[in-house]
Amino acid sequence: MNEYAAVLLWAIPGFLILVIFEIIYGHLTKKQSYVFMDTLASLSSGMTNILKDVLGLALILISYPYILDKISLWEIKTSYATYIIAFICIDFASYIVHFINHKVNIFWNQHLIHHSSEEYNLACALRQSISNLIGFGAIFLVPAAILGVPAKIITTLTPIHLFAQFWYHTKHIGKLGILEYLIVTPSQHRVHHAINPIYIDKNLSAIFCIWDRIFGTFQEELDSETPIYGTLKPALSWNPFWINFQHISLLAKDAWFTRKWKDKFRLWFMPTGWRPDDVAHRFPINTKNPISGEKKYTPYYSLKWKIIASVHFVSINVMLLYYLYFFNELSFQFQVNIGLLILTTIFGFTSLMDYHKWAPIFEFFRGIICISLILAPTNYFLQIETTWFFNFLLIYFIFTAFVGLWAKGKGPDRKLIIN
Repeated sequence: MNEYAAVLLWAIPGFLILVIFEIIYGHLTKKQSYVFMDTLASLSSGMTNILKDVLGLALILISYPYILDKISLWEIKTSYATYIIAFICIDFASYIVHFINHKVNIFWNQHLIHHSSEEYNLACALRQSISNLIGFGAIFLVPAAILGVPAKIITTLTPIHLFAQFWYHTKHIGKLGILEYLIVTPSQHRVHHAINPIYIDKNLSAIFCIWDRIFGTFQEELDSETPIYGTLKPALSWNPFWINFQHISLLAKDAWFTRKWKDKFRLWFMPTGWRPDDVAHRFPINTKNPISGEKKYTPYYSLKWKIIASVHFVSINVMLLYYLYFFNELSFQFQVNIGLLILTTIFGFTSLMDYHKWAPIFEFFRGIICISLILAPTNYFLQIETTWFFNFLLIYFIFTAFVGLWAKGKGPDRKLIIN
């Protein structure tokens, strides 16, 4: 994970710059695809995913090196052809995993957050999951293992394959002619993110669209059918932790209350959205009708609330970049501690912007507790070697505690509006 942290140290500023360019372009062309808090929520979600990955918070059921060792029939020498074969195999495995994530109830939980935004822009590409805690994708790399593709090549190409999916999360690029028959384009992926009945669960490929055409999941973007984005059951939250686990909490509730023991087990592995009849009748769920023109989740924020959110977001970025820069120099204990500090910061500020009644109290105590940990003479919880970062954290958490106190008395300003 040390190498991955180093890559992210450069990738994060690059992604943020491209997001800023798209915002500026949208403003100049009067085709803005960004909403303030939705954008911060997307980027914050990406940060939680980064922390999960660099800390290795996932259980790998079966690894590619293990499969390679057991079933390889050849030993391929490293060449340009090897990299091409490996990339195609990764792309095929990605299609299969993506298909399962969309089609199976329990696996939809780990992919839902990527579709939760009701906007569509480059920031949406960074809405990645922290609930994918069990890794099983390597099993679909069997073709690469049989051919003897070295594990190092798979490890090298996997993040490249992921980052290569960033560019097509945009409304500003139309159809691309002959490329529409070769690769996944912005037009094709707009279809994938749409909840229009004709578009649901279509265009599951990551890089090469041939998989959709082979397996019957391809759908062209139609001029007569403007994509409507989001999920059929809207998240109604900016908090990535809630969005990540809201579907599985629904499954758990249904499993608990359904009367049939068979349903308690099978609902997890049924098609996405399936519910036992008894709980579906007892606990009905309001789903979004894309045809009816239902309004988006857009709470009202005054300028002062936007300033508060911006300060939190910039501070989180500073903490994350510092964390990644010094990652190799930190002991595992401090890697975990600082990672938890950033995660609770994201949880607190997004809960505050969701206008939860308990959020100001949470933020006040988060600020006070973190100030105490920073000033603790033993430096047990946080390993801070630089004076500027120490002072920065101290000022930030004083700000956090102050905002918590201030927000608690601002009931009239904290009204939730769906429009």
